[in-house]
Amino acid sequence: MQSLTNRSKLVVNKKMTFWERIYLPAIFGGMRITLRHFFKKNKTVNYPEVKRPFSPVYRGMHVLKRDENGAERCTACGLCAVACPAEAISMVAAERKPDQAHLYREEKYAATYEINMLRCIFCGLCEEACPKEAIFLTDRIVPASLEREEFIYGKEKLVEPVDQRIDISLRQIKSYPQ
Repeated sequence: MQSLTNRSKLVVNKKMTFWERIYLPAIFGGMRITLRHFFKKNKTVNYPEVKRPFSPVYRGMHVLKRDENGAERCTACGLCAVACPAEAISMVAAERKPDQAHLYREEKYAATYEINMLRCIFCGLCEEACPKEAIFLTDRIVPASLEREEFIYGKEKLVEPVDQRIDISLRQIKSYPQ
């Protein structure tokens, strides 16, 4: 029967030579590679004490920004969730009550806002889609954990504190011509 792709190879059962049968050249070749790596500079870094420099366009942990008055910028429009290719963002919108005017900028706000960091691919499409510039990816590393539930970040982990603003201007975002 003829192959469909015409990429067939003829397999030949070639007899091994004496040196191939005793495996000594292969063992010495492996030892040579091992010794070469043994004398190279170590690439391991003791992470918490020593930190490597990151790229200026590194995208790390998400943050929901506040405006200059301390109110949350997110209006729960859902564009970030629609733009997310991994479908990691989910939110529930709610109407602002009259006594909450100092907490939220618009009449509509995100009552719950969750990002599943196990699904997130840190592509930055959520921050590009946001019309209110509410969500940004910072230069901070997402902390490791052994529990899956700890990787679902709600508003308590995402919204920046009023007294500890996160400077996102340090990350240089390149804009390419359309």
